[in-house]
Amino acid sequence: MFTLNCKGRLLCAKTPIVMGILNITPDSFYQGSRFENMSKIIRKASEMVQEGAMILDIGGQSSRPGAESITAEEEWQRIAPAIQSIRENFPEIFISVDTYYANVAQSAIEAGADIINDISAGKLDPEMIPTVAHLNTPFIAMHMKGNPSNMQEHSVYKDLLGEIIDYFTERIQYFHEAGIKDVIIDPGFGFAKTIDQNFKLLSNLEDLKILQMPILAGLSRKSMIYKTLGLSPEDALNGTSVLHTVALTKGVQIIRAHDVKEAVECIKLIQKMQAIPA
Repeated sequence: MFTLNCKGRLLCAKTPIVMGILNITPDSFYQGSRFENMSKIIRKASEMVQEGAMILDIGGQSSRPGAESITAEEEWQRIAPAIQSIRENFPEIFISVDTYYANVAQSAIEAGADIINDISAGKLDPEMIPTVAHLNTPFIAMHMKGNPSNMQEHSVYKDLLGEIIDYFTERIQYFHEAGIKDVIIDPGFGFAKTIDQNFKLLSNLEDLKILQMPILAGLSRKSMIYKTLGLSPEDALNGTSVLHTVALTKGVQIIRAHDVKEAVECIKLIQKMQAIPA
């Protein structure tokens, strides 16, 4: 389905794959994803690898609605030991780093990470895109307006899907002109979007195929699930699996998930269904 060149090591995905979430932060929206102790981080990473994650995504600050940013230095202090330890313990796994700071991206790749995952698609740090191009590493670009502290004030659209496609069209051209070869797009569920807009985006997700880039979906335990069902993030696993299944039928190629085992099962079942002749 797609291939990413990660510093000369190829990630070849013939079927959709799972990216496991490791938040090295005390304030992420889902308590079960917070890991501040290194032994717990390695234990969870091992579990995710065994369950079938192909990428581990390491983040050092919360991007939940209303979250205040931390400095690049603080973010790097949080994630550096995790990157180094995971690289040593799981040499075959691909490591993604969730950051919008160019100097954190630079340090992360030098420390053993493979992919940069930027919620701002390079808009919050003007040095991000030149840095990623220089590093020659894959880049995950998400759709968001504003920043995490004010993004929900920007959830106004005349044409939701059209504006997201226009956004990525412009960004992808910019990335390619800068020299970034491998780009993954993330439509940004929950970022500058209301619950209804999130569901509209999901129901029309196949429209993003026009961009001809791998699509990543970050739906795991998000408020569009637990608020709709009147639950907490801790009780939103079943709803997450339902929406992962929908996303896979719409052409998503990377599932970013807190619960790797269940996401892998969704992929296996969809693949089985699609393999049966009509």
